[in-house]
Amino acid sequence: MIKIFKDHFYMQNHFIILFLFFGLTSIFAQEKTKIISKDSIKSEEIDPLRPAKAAFYSAILPGLGQAYNKKYWKIPLVYGAIGTSAYLYIDNQKNYNLYRDEYKSRLEGLPSKNPSLAELDESRLIRIQKGFQRNRDLSALFMVGFYILNIIDANIDASLSQFNVDENLAFKPAVIKNDITLKSDFGLALNYSF
Repeated sequence: MIKIFKDHFYMQNHFIILFLFFGLTSIFAQEKTKIISKDSIKSEEIDPLRPAKAAFYSAILPGLGQAYNKKYWKIPLVYGAIGTSAYLYIDNQKNYNLYRDEYKSRLEGLPSKNPSLAELDESRLIRIQKGFQRNRDLSALFMVGFYILNIIDANIDASLSQFNVDENLAFKPAVIKNDITLKSDFGLALNYSF
């Protein structure tokens, strides 16, 4: 019985010694190895003045801010909108002057210079003249509005061009299987992963 007790005691001591030996070596081994992981996300340099530069360039010359943002396809839209408004302003101003001069010459008692306007009475001349004046003012308002919209577009586009668009953040349609009814439900899912 004593021999069994001694064998059991030695065996137990061997396990304790082996446990301490392997335990301490694994602890020290973990202290020596350091795992350093590199960040896989590229950090692009953000220029805080980029939106202001784009807006300034568009204010100097319409479309220049879009060229600065490398959105060349927007330049014809900018010039088309501002150019159309300018053309309509000039055309309405020309017609306004034509009807105004006809009305003034009638008030002075002079004969009509334009035979097509000779058929109109004075109330029609005034009404048509006011219509061209209103259209001219609206054209000027649209021209200024498109100019300001050009500046705002360049500013916002420059701001959003530095925005991080990554697949880790996604808003996509999803098909979710309903566990209760066993039917597929359609919806939108917002996924965010690190």
